Amino acid sequence: MAENAGAPEAAGKSVATVWATLSRALLWMAVAACVFAAYLSWSGPGGPLPRPDVFDRFLMLVGIGSWGASLWGGIWALILACLIAVGAVGTGLQRDRERALMQALEAEPGARAVTRAGGALIWCNAPFAELAGDGQAEAVAALAQRLDGDDTAARFNRLKENTEAGGAADGVFRMRRPDGAIKWLRIQVRPFRELKGWVMWCVEDITARRRMEFDAEEERRRLIGFLDDAKVAFYAADAEGRIDFVNRPFAELVGISAARLTDGRHHLADLLGTGVADPSKPYSALPAGVSGNRGETAFRRRDGSTFPAEVLQVISGEAGQPSLKSHALVRDLGAEQEIDAALAHAEDRFHTLFDGAPSGIAILDTDLLVRECNAAFRRVAAAGEEVDGRSIRDLVVEDDRPALEAWLAEAVAGDGSGEVLNVRLADIEDGEGALHVTPLHDAEGAPAGLILHLLDTTQHRRLEAQFTQSQKLQAVGQLAGGIAHDFNNLLTVMIGFCDLILQRHRPGEQTFADIMQIKQNANRAANLVRQLLAFSRQQTLQPTVINITDVLAELSNLLSRLIGVNITLDVLHGRDLNLVKVDQVQFEQVIINLAVNARDAMKAGGGTLTIATANADIDRAQRLGSDMMPPGRYVSISVADSGTGIAKAHLDRIFDPFFSTKEVGAGTGLGLSTVYGIVSQTGGFVKVDSVEGKGTTFTIYLPVYEPTEEEQLQEQASAAEDVAEPARDTSGVGTVLLVEDEDPVRLFGARALRNKGYQVLEAKNGDSAIAVLEDADNPIDLVISDVVMPELDGPGLVREVRKRYPSMKVIFISGYAEDEFREKLERETDIHFLPKPFSLEQLAGKVKEVMAG
Repeated sequence: MAENAGAPEAAGKSVATVWATLSRALLWMAVAACVFAAYLSWSGPGGPLPRPDVFDRFLMLVGIGSWGASLWGGIWALILACLIAVGAVGTGLQRDRERALMQALEAEPGARAVTRAGGALIWCNAPFAELAGDGQAEAVAALAQRLDGDDTAARFNRLKENTEAGGAADGVFRMRRPDGAIKWLRIQVRPFRELKGWVMWCVEDITARRRMEFDAEEERRRLIGFLDDAKVAFYAADAEGRIDFVNRPFAELVGISAARLTDGRHHLADLLGTGVADPSKPYSALPAGVSGNRGETAFRRRDGSTFPAEVLQVISGEAGQPSLKSHALVRDLGAEQEIDAALAHAEDRFHTLFDGAPSGIAILDTDLLVRECNAAFRRVAAAGEEVDGRSIRDLVVEDDRPALEAWLAEAVAGDGSGEVLNVRLADIEDGEGALHVTPLHDAEGAPAGLILHLLDTTQHRRLEAQFTQSQKLQAVGQLAGGIAHDFNNLLTVMIGFCDLILQRHRPGEQTFADIMQIKQNANRAANLVRQLLAFSRQQTLQPTVINITDVLAELSNLLSRLIGVNITLDVLHGRDLNLVKVDQVQFEQVIINLAVNARDAMKAGGGTLTIATANADIDRAQRLGSDMMPPGRYVSISVADSGTGIAKAHLDRIFDPFFSTKEVGAGTGLGLSTVYGIVSQTGGFVKVDSVEGKGTTFTIYLPVYEPTEEEQLQEQASAAEDVAEPARDTSGVGTVLLVEDEDPVRLFGARALRNKGYQVLEAKNGDSAIAVLEDADNPIDLVISDVVMPELDGPGLVREVRKRYPSMKVIFISGYAEDEFREKLERETDIHFLPKPFSLEQLAGKVKEVMAG
């Protein structure tokens, strides 16, 4: 650009020269006009340039005359002198102003130029000349050619067109220098107001500012990108609450795009829940009354729903000033609250399952201390007492602690965690439990404790013991049932033949007394067999509907003699007592056994035996020992004494056969076993309450008899026919078939019945009896048959007989009856039973009763 260094100076001079020439031309034109006017005024008609006549006539017309011409000439001369003076002074001032203007324009840091509207250059300074390059006349066009960009030419042409139309215009353009460097220019074009067609060009280099703006925009984009990618929502608002900026997470939270939120029409209050916004602080998202810049609030989504959020806001600027800004981070609490609610629900369910688990669960630390446990564990291990903080060792009996410690050590080491350890519990009397263990480890795999599962096996062990005892009872029962048949046959023969012999002797004879002793001891033996069958529940019952009040009234005299004079018997009868269906003989045996036990408990100092009856309505099931009594209507019979009571350790064994706390020889150990067997076989239950030193109460619950419609009709018919009859003798007439496999029993029975007037046919077994029936000359009125016989037994014989003789009357005799026969006997009303051993009178009386029926 060295060759163009003089171009600005020449351009400046050309402008000054134009201004100076123009001003001088105007001044000299004025001087020439004044000289001509003075000449016209001073010249006469004879001069070298005579003035026109018209001028003189004009002067005469106005009345001035010739003296007036001289006056006008002086005036014009004075004006001429003034013009010359003004011209001289004005020219100097103009030159000073032009010089100052040129210096000011040259001193401008920006490029400046004056052109005509079409672009012809009038003047430019050095920076403009440097931008435009060669060719002053085409400086603007040269500048346009050096601009860079796709739409630069179009925009620059629009700028020129705007100036040609007399308007102002500006724009930012990019220019590429010859060395390839990029410059950014801001070009402003302004027309002169007084010089029409002249235009001032101002060009400013904004490269540095543009670079700063670009860098700031890049930073802003990076910041926006960072905020958009952030996991937390962010917004900015001004003093009026107008949203200035939001990131993408915030826009997603409220369901409105970032562009819409920042369009200037959305305020913070529009995004808050109803009643949340604080009118005094439109820039704050926190509700009124919340101090500080952190708290919880509620935002509204686009669909109108709200969600809770935590806001951390920073307020910059003074309240009430437009420059105030609010920047806030927003954390959605809705999802967290849902998670918290789900966790709380899961925790509640866990605690429900944990606390409601039927088995005990406990968490132990590494020192084997209980840190947490459920209710079942407390109930099983400590009878409901708190065990947190206690060592697991203290919860088992001392003898089991070494085994427990060794077992837990194996579990911690990873061995034997699947094994079960049975322990006895220290806080529970006779309590036992089964332990299962699972080791706990921390995140690094180190031992962190143990999980214990405790199962209450106390009842299980008791049931095992009871089952074992029942097995023993069953074995004894099978033994009793097995010997009862043969033994009762022997007793039947002994008692029967004693009766036959007694018929030939008088009561005063010694032989009569001796035979009576034999018979009485045979009867005692028969009672012992009955007790064996009763406790083993294999006695054949003949239940009838009875009134307990009547039975106890009849039995009270016997009980009074039985218990002795030093014991008071008090019988309390319940009012309107319901009926029951039991075997009266066996029921009396139950009361007698309980009374004897009570007598023995009060033997030392006497006391009171109280028997009380009442109706009992049980509304829920109750556990009585090992039995479960269902709800229902019962009649209760309680037998209470004021004796020594029963030790707690013995309560579980009092119904065991042969168990007795009496001295040797004082009892058989079958009394309470018989009570339990008879009551259970009847469908009742026995409850025991005892306090050592105060006495014992046995309460029997018998189900209330509720007759069927058929039974009610039979009872009504029986009552109508029930008339008092005088006592009859046991003799009779008729044909009886006696079937018995034991010859002595058959022999006794046949002789006894023949002595009573009956015709007796004998048979050794069921097959022989069928043959006798078929060969009999006379009709047979009654069949008396043993139950248990080889080949065809008693029930089988009856079935065959009734095929031929459906109305045949039957009496079964047996010392032992199978369950199936007992059930059949209870259902069939036309089958009678006479248990062995029986006397002559019992046999004859039963036959008389059946034959008469």
